[in-house]
Amino acid sequence: MKEKYSDILMVCEEALERALPKDEERSETLRFSRMIVERLSSELCSEGLKAEVQLQGSIAKDTWLSGEKDIDVFILLPKSYPRSVFRDVLEVVKRVAGDRWVEAYAEHPYIEARINGYRVDFVPSFKIERSLDAKSSVDRTQLHTRYVKERLNDRIRREIILLKRFMHGIGVYGAEIKVGGFSGYLCEILTLHYGSFIRTIEAASKWRRREIIDIEGYYRGREEDALRIFQDNLIVIDPVDRRRNIASSVSEERLNEFIAASRRFMENPSINFFYPDNPEALSADALLKLMRRRGTSFIFLKVSAPKVAPDILWGQIYKSRRALRKLLIQHDFSIVRDGCWSDEERNIVFLFELDRRLLPSVKRHVGPPILKVEDSERFLHKHLGSSERLSGPYIEGERWIVEVKRNYRDAASLLKDKLKSGGRSIGVASLISEELRKNFDVMADEEIIDFYRMNSEFAIFLTEYLDGRPRWLR
Repeated sequence: MKEKYSDILMVCEEALERALPKDEERSETLRFSRMIVERLSSELCSEGLKAEVQLQGSIAKDTWLSGEKDIDVFILLPKSYPRSVFRDVLEVVKRVAGDRWVEAYAEHPYIEARINGYRVDFVPSFKIERSLDAKSSVDRTQLHTRYVKERLNDRIRREIILLKRFMHGIGVYGAEIKVGGFSGYLCEILTLHYGSFIRTIEAASKWRRREIIDIEGYYRGREEDALRIFQDNLIVIDPVDRRRNIASSVSEERLNEFIAASRRFMENPSINFFYPDNPEALSADALLKLMRRRGTSFIFLKVSAPKVAPDILWGQIYKSRRALRKLLIQHDFSIVRDGCWSDEERNIVFLFELDRRLLPSVKRHVGPPILKVEDSERFLHKHLGSSERLSGPYIEGERWIVEVKRNYRDAASLLKDKLKSGGRSIGVASLISEELRKNFDVMADEEIIDFYRMNSEFAIFLTEYLDGRPRWLR
């Protein structure tokens, strides 16, 4: 055990050395951040708007990772202002943001911009001193920053960076909809609670369902109350607001991935948990060989990506994926596995792997028990004269059975027909539906190969899909 612990420490030292921003990167990021804050402050002042422009998030707390290009700029406004002032603020923000920006929406609008290689979120909010005064969840961010900064020292800052890098390496870092994982703030609170990266990983490897972490002890001795209030699989009470679970956005899948990866890291420590090898796409020939070897059928739906912020886009993608999955199941197609991919700018691809693409023309339909007289009469009336009837009705056991002609036996044809008008009637999300009405492609099996060859990001996605293992297990 002592030797294993020594191996863990060696891996952590290497990971930390790579994760800490170097002096040049740190100086450049802080210089750029200050420039944005000063420029926006000046523009708001010239418009007569009283506001404090502040950095929030990892940059403000100095818990960011080398290579991170995300900057959170909050515009703190007096509570005396109405919410309508946010629109005026965002018009000023657009002047500072330049050309590459989109307007996103959480509980209220904000601007997501690309400036000089950085992704900058400009978030208007109200200045508050306590969580009870918050008008929306983003108002609490300033309290989160203050809480963490007051408890940081150089040692704990490094432990936080290790946990964030581990989360990033195993693919569970980020509370955005695309990931559904652990936010930076959640990583910080977990590290503060357990005291170090290693103790956090040790504890996580033994977490049970509906684990409760309450750093301020709001529910100490009243854990049943917390379990009743919060229905999530992981419960981490917000230290600045006992009414919130800051782990509520962590999906069950990401939580279980973190637990499993933590367990494996403690047994087999490796730098690959922090910095996995970059995947290489299979050659086109190798891809087709592997697909054929599976003996299944792949259906790909490709559509253009609407020009919206990533969080909005992925919300639309996941909603549409659920609708498409439901459509296929309703028409008796058996889904082995499915996935979705997007470059967030031009293309979206939905993937459905089916046990078979074509179903028999005949569909067996089980009717009511013969002892239910009225139901039986309706069943017979419906099917005896139907042009769709192929055989029956006949009695099998206690029920009527009829064999009818299947409306859709080809999964590709089903999608083409149901989506030609946008798919809103089957539950496709509105923005995806608009793009479907313009144009889309449904491809089966090897028909995807031209797009695979042209798009390296999609090629890696499909290669990893076929491998199936998380990177930390390879």
